[in-house]
Amino acid sequence: MVLSIVIIIAAIALVAVLFIQFSPQFGGKASDEAIATYKTSKNYKEGVFKNTNDVKLDMSLKDMGKALIGFFKSQPNTKPDHDLPLAKIDSLNIVNYKGDTRLVWFGHSTFLLQTEGKTILIDPMLGNVPAPHPMLGGKRFNEDLPITIEQLPKIDAVLISHDHYDHLDYESIKVLKDKVEHFFTPLGVGAHLQKWEVDNTKITELDWWQETTFKELKLVCAPAQHFSGRGLTDRAKTLWSSWIVQSKKDNIFFSGDSGYANHFKEIGEKYGPFDFAMIECGQYNEMWPEIHMFPEETVQAGIDVKAKKVMPIHWGAFKLAMHTWTDPIERFTKTAKEFNVNMVTPKIGDEIFPKDSTYNTKTWWQ
Repeated sequence: MVLSIVIIIAAIALVAVLFIQFSPQFGGKASDEAIATYKTSKNYKEGVFKNTNDVKLDMSLKDMGKALIGFFKSQPNTKPDHDLPLAKIDSLNIVNYKGDTRLVWFGHSTFLLQTEGKTILIDPMLGNVPAPHPMLGGKRFNEDLPITIEQLPKIDAVLISHDHYDHLDYESIKVLKDKVEHFFTPLGVGAHLQKWEVDNTKITELDWWQETTFKELKLVCAPAQHFSGRGLTDRAKTLWSSWIVQSKKDNIFFSGDSGYANHFKEIGEKYGPFDFAMIECGQYNEMWPEIHMFPEETVQAGIDVKAKKVMPIHWGAFKLAMHTWTDPIERFTKTAKEFNVNMVTPKIGDEIFPKDSTYNTKTWWQ
């Protein structure tokens, strides 16, 4: 009996090791040449990237146990009991669009941004499960997306904030890579794209505060307080970031994933005010307060970056924490009203126009 149990455990361990070793989902590793360039970054120390503040990334065994129990334990209302309201958009609408800057939310942190005749995808996680295997994660709340990944037309650029599965999806990149002109990532993330057969000439990696120009748009890789990693041994081997997109008429901020810290004020002072800010608001827990914001902090971050409009993101698609699925938006809207913050709360697939003064807040989640 004992021998049988040992054999089963050994077999499971072997399968896990082989899966991690050979599955393309886990991405690639930076070359020695690339690592040599990372060593010139102020954020790279002792072989890993660091946050500006001293951030605790490892939970105690007690907290880890509580997190696992909480995640797998049946809890009320952590997922909706029906598909969420959703608006559709077709490829011709995207191809022929020539109007003012607009965005389309795909849920969680994925956006389609069109500005100055350019089409950009931000953190295009368009897959069904934010995990290296379908059995290792929960399914997307909605069966459908505003448009399928196969129907998307040519994309000028993709911005990626970091390499976690709910932001960088192998299956999505595999379908997108031949229709994307250029990828912009924080330092190190390009190794994953190269592993997935994206040509190196189509990848630009940036450090915090570095700027680049792409077809008359200014792109800025800005700080965030988070971490990275796709496997068991690559924690913080790639950088994480927020992004700024500046066109002739609009200034847009995307927070990526981040805990609340003083970098938001610094971003606001250097690049604000912003016409529109998409700021993380979801998947938080008291056990990891430094790497994800609570909704009240999301509001403050919007104030810090000097955003004229703030949209809460990182919710509405996946269960990655133990709060109810509506807790982020309920707490955000309550606090935003208290501080007179101009908020935007579209349903998935709605068109969002940063400078539309007639927009009325929608409470579709109710």
